Amino acid sequence: MKNFKGNLFSILLLMMTSIVFSQGKIRGTVVDNELKGSLPGVNVVVKGSSTGASTDIDGKFIVTTTQTTGQVVVSFIGYKSMTVNFSVKNGETVDLGTITLTADSNELDEVVVRSSVIDVAKDRKTPVAVSTIRASEIQQKLGNLEFPEILANTPSVYATKSGGGFGDSRINIRGFAQENIAVMINGVPVNDMENSRVFWSNWAGLSDVTSAMQVQRGLGSSKLAISSVGGTINIITRTADMKEGGQISVGLANDDYLKTQASYSTGKMKNGLSASVLFSQTRGEGYVDGTGFEAGNYFVALGYEINKKHDVQLTFTGAPQFHDQRSNAPTINQYLKYGTGGEPNIKYNSDWGYLNGEEYSFRTNYYHKPVASLNWDWKINETTKLSTVLYGSWGRGGGTNGTGALRGNRFFSDNLRKPDGTINVDLIQAWNSGQQVTVIPGTGAQVPGSYTRAQIGGLYQNSSSSSNNATNGITQISSINSHNWYGGVMNLNKKLSQELTLDFGIDARTYRGIHFQNVNDLLGADGYADNTDVNNPGRFVNFEYAAEPNGNPFYNTDYQQKINYNNDGVVSWYGAFTQLEYSRKNLTAYIQGAISQQGFKREDYFKYLTTDPLYSTDFENILGGNVKGGVNYNINKNHNVFANAGYYSKQPFFNAVYINNASVVNENLTNEKILGFEAGYGFRSSKFNANLNFYRTSWKDRFLRITANIDEDLNNATPTIPGSAFLSGIEQVHTGFELDFTYKPMRILTINGMASMGNWKYGSDVTANYQDENSQVITNPSGEVFTETLYLDGLKVGDAAQTTASIGASLEVVRNVKIDGNYRYIDNLYASISPENFRTEAANKAGSLELPSYGLMDAGFSYKMMVGKDNTNSVNFRLNINNVLDKTYIAESRTNQFAATQAEFDGNTGNGLINPSGSQTSSSNFLKGNGPTQYATYQDYQNRGVYDGVDTRNQVFFGFGRTWNFTLSYNF
Repeated sequence: MKNFKGNLFSILLLMMTSIVFSQGKIRGTVVDNELKGSLPGVNVVVKGSSTGASTDIDGKFIVTTTQTTGQVVVSFIGYKSMTVNFSVKNGETVDLGTITLTADSNELDEVVVRSSVIDVAKDRKTPVAVSTIRASEIQQKLGNLEFPEILANTPSVYATKSGGGFGDSRINIRGFAQENIAVMINGVPVNDMENSRVFWSNWAGLSDVTSAMQVQRGLGSSKLAISSVGGTINIITRTADMKEGGQISVGLANDDYLKTQASYSTGKMKNGLSASVLFSQTRGEGYVDGTGFEAGNYFVALGYEINKKHDVQLTFTGAPQFHDQRSNAPTINQYLKYGTGGEPNIKYNSDWGYLNGEEYSFRTNYYHKPVASLNWDWKINETTKLSTVLYGSWGRGGGTNGTGALRGNRFFSDNLRKPDGTINVDLIQAWNSGQQVTVIPGTGAQVPGSYTRAQIGGLYQNSSSSSNNATNGITQISSINSHNWYGGVMNLNKKLSQELTLDFGIDARTYRGIHFQNVNDLLGADGYADNTDVNNPGRFVNFEYAAEPNGNPFYNTDYQQKINYNNDGVVSWYGAFTQLEYSRKNLTAYIQGAISQQGFKREDYFKYLTTDPLYSTDFENILGGNVKGGVNYNINKNHNVFANAGYYSKQPFFNAVYINNASVVNENLTNEKILGFEAGYGFRSSKFNANLNFYRTSWKDRFLRITANIDEDLNNATPTIPGSAFLSGIEQVHTGFELDFTYKPMRILTINGMASMGNWKYGSDVTANYQDENSQVITNPSGEVFTETLYLDGLKVGDAAQTTASIGASLEVVRNVKIDGNYRYIDNLYASISPENFRTEAANKAGSLELPSYGLMDAGFSYKMMVGKDNTNSVNFRLNINNVLDKTYIAESRTNQFAATQAEFDGNTGNGLINPSGSQTSSSNFLKGNGPTQYATYQDYQNRGVYDGVDTRNQVFFGFGRTWNFTLSYNF
């Protein structure tokens, strides 16, 4: 035994000696590719082991390893990782020299942004507040969410599903709605040229082909004169020369959601050609009742690198879709009425019913908007580059609605509903076709009666009239909003010296918006009588057009029978821009200037005789532009500060040039004025990154069109009808701060967080006039356009949360298995302005209606299994659960109704309460003493007339409850 112990000791000593002498050392220096300075705190790990080290203050590292050959992985947050081969002999030291890391704050995986048309912000260089979402994160976490929702954990961003229909989501940045957020795809502006809106249902397939999405809050770094009041969303799509490979995936989710997708890229071939294609199909029943949908998506990209100087990329993409909607926001009373156990039915939708046993929606959106673009990049020489993009977009489609009335009841009237809250479409069809029905008239005696429809000239003729008569009926119609859009952007990038770079470019666009209505479904009637075309009065329309997207986006719509209105909006745009950038070591500064002339022309084929000059107007040309600049200073390797400022003179939207659905130019036409300031601080280290920003944006002379409940008779009576209010002379001031951070205490754990707080207020009272849902102007009894003052001065800007915060973490439990979670908190959320609630100074004192704060938790699970030869392919599993705790919350309110206070309730005489808006509240909502609803105490009223502190008369959209989605994909 003694000899055995001695031999064992000798063997162990020999092994230890061998290990010591077999150790080698690897050293090197890590620097930044742009600043050429050393990077401290960089992780250097021997691949396949836990052996590693971090760089010191001079960017130097030494790693001791027992391996004689292998690879080291060099990684640092905000930079692209590098893998470096090494070979070291026993007991020796090998010097890898200088390892240069490339900044990767944009995280544009598999994307090379060649074109200088695309304005991508660079970390510690471009002086703007920016967040970037990688393609991998979009593919993992989006699932059946809407595209804008992937930005929900970005500072100062508020994204909601709005009515909940497929693609009906919306986004606000720093309190500004998406029509004042510039959306760019590969450097091409896609905001509608008439109203600057972006309908995400038209871009439903965009998430499938996005390589990266960057959000620049504030005026941003784009050189174009675009509507980036709140921010800019830069979307960079797949390119033709992505690396060779493909993907097949299938996605499942709640409410029969099914998505299938296939894509393949050839990579760049020896002859310089490349191609990338993607096709997908999505369908589902929708989380909200009566919101079924079906959508396709196609993407084709062809590339050709002619030589080292010329590269051409052609892309063509589109997403034909139709989806039933929840356009009218129900009242909380309605959600409660059709709920159970005193809880609201948050899925309730007041816009649909059943016809002959099948779902029938009065509100369906259908559209096909393909976009083609040709990008040409020419490297003239080592200091000069020319980037050009030519593009075209052809949109065809619209949205359905109901018009007319059944004995004075509109299609959304409670008198036409079944006990479950759905529309009794069978009843409407029976009335339209001449059958006897029992119904409560919309006006007059509120008691049921039996009625039979009368004919006109031996026919059952529908019309747009809502009066209580025996001849009219209800029709499903479409509002068509098609367009033809062509444009081009050219940018010359010239490096004047080692420090100075000059950009100069032009931007030209032309747009024709095609607007009219047609008949989708007569619902049993013989035809539709229309008298709105002064050139062809007394027309009778009996052709029905399907509410579905057309596969041919170039088809001509002129042959269609049109009703109610028929006009085109023509917009021309000519612009020029320039930028001078200075960059040296730790200092970067730029100044930009842009000028544009927009021309607005209106052609109205119904309202004016062909001989009238207003039948086709001349162009109303308006000059606008901007100037902005900024500076970034890198104090050292860890700290940087930046500031920027800018001024915009922004042309108004088309409906501000030609107001009141007429071809007369607004006599008070003026440009909107935006003045913005921003300052920020950044911190970078190997484990922790953080950004802190402060901003102030002032916006004057704004013109706005918003949803409103219109009282056509101007007598403050109910019911009202849905319509639009046009507000002019708006002033807003938005200030706030933003914080976001990433902390990676170890390789397997990443923690992300953000917080933002804003103070967004109106700075003036405004003037309003109104149009009904058929774009007919509301006039007073003398025939003049009805206008009134709305008292908004000092009110909080609504429709977006002014305080947001989130905290999330991702943990790699074992290799290729990750779990992640996130909690998001929303506060200081105010209702959007409803004009009918701010007609008195007393209403202004009451302020904006604040909605309850809420918090949402999301969670996910991922597993990646490597397969195939050399494990180069992968099978990926992803499960997302959104709103894990099934929180019920109000995401937005379209009205500002306030609940009565105790004093108001006590002082009620039974004739209705006076609410803070200064108008008398409906006695059917809460009464003390007499009337159809009697509440003995204020507490009793609160229990029945208030939900979570909000008056139940308010028209709101609840957010979705718990949802889930699962994706299985094969990457090869």
